[in-house]
Amino acid sequence: MRGTARPGPAPHAAVAKSSIVLGTSRLGRSGTAGPAGRGDDGEPDAASVDLAVAMLTAGYPLIDTANGYAGGRSERALGLAVRELGGLPEGVSVVSKVGADPDTGRLDGERVRRAFGESLERLGVERLPLYHLHDPHHLGPVVAAAPGGAVDALVGLRDEGLVDAIGVATGPLDELGDFFGLGVFDAMLTHNRFTLADRSAEPLIRSAGEQGATVFNAAPFGGGLLADASPARRSYAYRPARPEVLGRAEELRRLCAEAGVPLGALALHAATAHPSIDHVVVGVSSLQRLEELDALVAVELSPTLLAAVEALGPPPLAA
Repeated sequence: MRGTARPGPAPHAAVAKSSIVLGTSRLGRSGTAGPAGRGDDGEPDAASVDLAVAMLTAGYPLIDTANGYAGGRSERALGLAVRELGGLPEGVSVVSKVGADPDTGRLDGERVRRAFGESLERLGVERLPLYHLHDPHHLGPVVAAAPGGAVDALVGLRDEGLVDAIGVATGPLDELGDFFGLGVFDAMLTHNRFTLADRSAEPLIRSAGEQGATVFNAAPFGGGLLADASPARRSYAYRPARPEVLGRAEELRRLCAEAGVPLGALALHAATAHPSIDHVVVGVSSLQRLEELDALVAVELSPTLLAAVEALGPPPLAA
């Protein structure tokens, strides 16, 4: 994935579907598509598979999942959907991630190889275009890159042609920078740190882009604060929001209300508005959320609104 061409978003156009990745962290979980989110046998329920089919056929080229999402039921639902469709739709790919073993906490080479095999079996594919190292908390890049370590195993999968590219996906920027600094990754995923309220990931995103890496920017809505027009929402990135972040959200809501556009459309545009960002990952938890995303993607923002947002100054959270 290195050397991806980046034409950059048009300044006043709707967000292109090609830049959006559908996230599946809630696919197969309780509340995703039914009261239990799974069947009695531990398989994803029919409603979860229906949602997976809708995601695969919605016109977005990439679907993002992980070995650990919903105990494997996210990947399983996607695999069942692919089987129902008779294969992946043309132009659509699924990418996945490997994190620590949920029972032992291990994240070494053996864990990577075993999880990779599980992911291929669940998805019903023979290889993956991209496989991320997911949340390598407390592991450390030196240990991970040692012979027999997680990074060593990922490089091996790429060398063997089982994956086209490898990446690192995590939240803490120091951790993300340390791992990406190993110089072996083709891609990087950051979340909640390049939004309307937070630009702290900008230096790392810019550096990764300059090195030719594919950059994924996840969680453009900050957990909902930047998608919800209700001032009752008080959290950002799954934590209580700082007063200055709540204040910025209120200003943004006012500007969007005056312009007659949803706040989520502005947040989605802002999350793509960096020349080094290739894809924005948006979680989809229901058919309704997928329809809402389609509507947000189609919104065109006026130069007047974008100028008013720019006049607010830098986001409260920045590098």
